Amino acid sequence: MSEFTEYLHEVFELAGPITTRRMFSGHTLYLDGLPVGIVFDDTLYLKADAETQQAFEALQLPQFTYRKKDKTIALPYFQAPDFILEDRHEAAVWLRKALEASLRSKPKAKR
Repeated sequence: MSEFTEYLHEVFELAGPITTRRMFSGHTLYLDGLPVGIVFDDTLYLKADAETQQAFEALQLPQFTYRKKDKTIALPYFQAPDFILEDRHEAAVWLRKALEASLRSKPKAKR
């Protein structure tokens, strides 16, 4: 695990304990067992949805994409603003938004 990924445990300490799991060439971040972020090339991306995407776009933060064969695949994650890496309170706010997006995208249980 990279030093950057380890550092994120400190960054998000006010939001609660995060866990990380290896994913391809990066890591997935979890809060309360739900995916809230990914780290790829020491860049943090946070989960977004229709309700939170505009906050990322307002700061002109790019969406996470990757190439698969001849296609570009976009995932619902956007680069986190740099200022959250130095402000634990802002980091907690942004991580909670990512958690809310993850909760909204979680499949509903069958009855």
